[in-house]
Amino acid sequence: MLNLKTYLKQNGISQAELGRELGMSRTAMHNLCAQGQYPKTRPIRQLMNEITDRLRDRGVPTPSSLFDEATPEQLQPPRSQSPEATNTEATEELSMLLRKQTLTPQARKHFGLFRDPFADDALQGADDVFSTPDIRYVRESLWSTARFGGFAAVIGESGAGKSTLRRDLLERITRENEQCIVIEPYVLGMEDNDRKGKTLKAGSIADAIIATVNPLERPRLSPEARYRQLHRILRDSSRAGNRHLLVIEEAHGLPLPTLKHLKRFWELEDGFRKLLGIVLIGQTELKLKLSETNPEVREVTQRIELIELQPLDAELDNYLRFKFQRVGTDIDQVMGADGCDAIRSRLTVSAGRRGIVSLLYPLAVNNFLTAAMNLAASLGAPTVDANVVREV
Repeated sequence: MLNLKTYLKQNGISQAELGRELGMSRTAMHNLCAQGQYPKTRPIRQLMNEITDRLRDRGVPTPSSLFDEATPEQLQPPRSQSPEATNTEATEELSMLLRKQTLTPQARKHFGLFRDPFADDALQGADDVFSTPDIRYVRESLWSTARFGGFAAVIGESGAGKSTLRRDLLERITRENEQCIVIEPYVLGMEDNDRKGKTLKAGSIADAIIATVNPLERPRLSPEARYRQLHRILRDSSRAGNRHLLVIEEAHGLPLPTLKHLKRFWELEDGFRKLLGIVLIGQTELKLKLSETNPEVREVTQRIELIELQPLDAELDNYLRFKFQRVGTDIDQVMGADGCDAIRSRLTVSAGRRGIVSLLYPLAVNNFLTAAMNLAASLGAPTVDANVVREV
């Protein structure tokens, strides 16, 4: 315990009151006074000077023994870490940010919100999908793949918005009355090897295509007969005016042989007309599998278009303003002038050899701001400002 705790009590100053002046949560202030645990989000020397200044402003003398329990290690500036340690820290930070957060009733009332701007039910249609030049490019690329039989892979971190773009594509096909039959094989339990789960093989994909395009036909038993049947069904459907799009989610779980087989599915033709477009949707592991340095999939790498979803970064302000406008709230009622920059800073981390990594993907931003809004409401702060963000 620091002498600070006893000193505040002797002078009739509550920890919570001092914590509010410093922009610290009750928990952080308690941990500092009772356990000598300094918050990681602020340099220790800076925090000591701020406490001393606040006490002097009250006309309270500040003895040098206030911080006697602070260890020498705490007073030292942080040492440079090895890449391995920094990567571990970045991973722990990412895990914390991705934890599901729910806006509390207290926070909704505090900010005058009748709907949670980050809940799944906030997405009711294409107008609810935030768009940037990068996202518009992805949307149009997927649309082109569906209409003209392309071969594309959409790659992004967890929470980058991949599934939202898939839903947007399917709704656009329906909305614009495009004659496109979408085939989505089930990927429940799919892994890239049979030791961890069940691999998705070419035969299962063929069964899914046959069952979707012509559900009245039973797949043939032998592989030769089944693939001939598949080609005939796609050709007949194409001549009837239909397009076909194979969409595989969680494609980072596909084994390498299946990735190679997909290229052969894509090459099915009727004259110059492609019979099947293919869209793979997966996390960054898929990019590694499709690397040009991997000789096993070179025939796929040379033909597939890799589309990588980028973090929000400079678009963060526009994204948040858009999300709150969709639920009828002005962002300025929720965010302080310095709140956005503080979130951008917190979600940009050092990852060793990878350099500076941005975690500003929609899901991470949603969860982080939800936690900040809950904290602001509990502290009675009017908006989410930099001080609140630092304590999340």
